[in-house]
Parts: sequence; structure tokens; C-alpha cells
Amino acid sequence: MEWLSKFPNLSDDTLRVVKQTIDESFRAFTRAYGEGIEAFFNPLKQFLIASEQVMISTPWPLVLLAVGLIAWFASRNWKIVAGTIATLLIIGLFDMWDDTMRTISMIFVCTLLSILIGVPIGIAMSRSNRLQSIINPVLDVMQTMPSFVYLIPVVMLLGIGKVPGLIAVVIYALPPMIRLTNLGIRLVDHEVIEAADAFGSSPWQRLKNVQIPLALPTIMAGINQTIMMALSMVVIASMIGVAGLGQPVLRAINNQYFALGVFNGLAIVGIAIIFDRVSQAFGRRLQKHREVVHG
Repeated sequence: MEWLSKFPNLSDDTLRVVKQTIDESFRAFTRAYGEGIEAFFNPLKQFLIASEQVMISTPWPLVLLAVGLIAWFASRNWKIVAGTIATLLIIGLFDMWDDTMRTISMIFVCTLLSILIGVPIGIAMSRSNRLQSIINPVLDVMQTMPSFVYLIPVVMLLGIGKVPGLIAVVIYALPPMIRLTNLGIRLVDHEVIEAADAFGSSPWQRLKNVQIPLALPTIMAGINQTIMMALSMVVIASMIGVAGLGQPVLRAINNQYFALGVFNGLAIVGIAIIFDRVSQAFGRRLQKHREVVHG
């Protein structure tokens, strides 16, 4: 029974050769195409820097007014609006305003990218069971892969900075957007689709005027989950130079600054609650509107 105690594996020399081959191939790819990839992502870097500068340079009363108006139009709930403004005021009083604005700008850009990438992929998946069967395992890997692993290839390709962190956050936060877009469109009532076809709608008109509007509550749930996952990646992304509330938390961990870590951690929680409550309220409003239309 001795053979049961040791699992057969590759020899140390073979395993070392395999690992070295993979590492050297990736380094060669980085040397050959790293600059081109960096140039490709440069517009994204400029957009992120511009959005960050706008958030930081805008006077705080205007930011509070804008956020309050967005919360009101999304939720039509004064309690959510009051909670949103109070949370941001407390964050400002504890001298975390600039870092919070940097984090919000990062989340905004990541969410926008996730929507632009995830919605078309989700729509394509909803139209093809074969494509769904191919993409679903990829999404499973993306969701189960440890978040630290995402940092390795992007840092090797692009170095330390905003863009590598942004890409890592988007990869981590993208799967819910794709899955829930696919699910939302697949859940649209077939009778409604048949009615649209009966009126002579083209596939594009059916998608634009029927499927996407009816799938919006589910798509909004995907946006909500994407935002939450992006926020959960903020502290990890700070390890490769992403500015915001994650960097003080990382500094607190390295230097055992308990108060600094707790305050900035609570600020991240506060932002997460704001995004969660506002997006969920907007999703509920969309759901009610959908029920009224069907009623």
C-alpha cells in the first residue's frame, strides 16, 4: 500500500523546466509588446487622471449637491439622500475627502469599463447557448482566482501605476456584469418577444426597445455587484500604486496604525453602502416600472 502514500508527479527537473519556459516566454512577450500595450492603454490612463482631477478640484459643496441629486433621482427616497450626504460629510470631517474622491473616480471608471465590456458580451451570450457554454467556464475562473494573482501579469506588462490597478480591478469586477446581463435578457418573456416580432421589429429594434428595457432591473443588479467587487479590490490594488482609500489602509497594516486603518476602512464601507443603497433603489424603481408596463 506504499504506492498510495505518494501521488505521482513530475520530476523536479521537469517541473523546473516547465516553470522556467513559461516565465521566460512571458518575459519575452513583455519585452516585445510591453511598450505597445502601454501605449494602447494610455487614453484610458488620461481619462482616469482627468476624472480624478475633476473629482478633487470640484468644491465639496458642489460634489455633495451633485451626489445628493443623483441619489434622489435614482431612489426618490429622502432617507437615502440624507444618509448619502451625512456619510460624505463625516468622511470630509475626518480628512479623508481627497482619497475618497480618488477612490470614487476609480470606481466610476472601472464600472463604466465593465458596462462597456460586459453588456455586449452578456448580450452575445444570451443569443447563443454555445457561446454561453464557452464563456461560463472563463467567468468561473475569473471569479474564483485569488485577487492577488491578477496583479502579477498586469504589473509585469505595465509596471506599477494607475492603469495596471485599473485593469486588475476591471477583470475582477467584470463577471457579474456579464452573467446578469445574459440572465436578464434570457428572462424576458417570450410572448413579449413574439409580439415584437409580429409587429415587424428587426433584431436590433427588438433588443433596443424590448429586451434591454425589460432586462434593466437585472442589469442594474449586475452593476451593483460590479461596484461592490471593485470596492473590495481597492485595498489590494493600492499595493501597485492605485491612489485612494486603499493606500492609507495598506500603510496602517505595514506600520500598525490602528486608527488610520479603521477610519479609512469605515470610509470604504460608507462608500460601498452609498453605492449599494442607491443602485438597489434604482433597480427597485425599474422593477416597479416594468410591473406597471406589464400590468
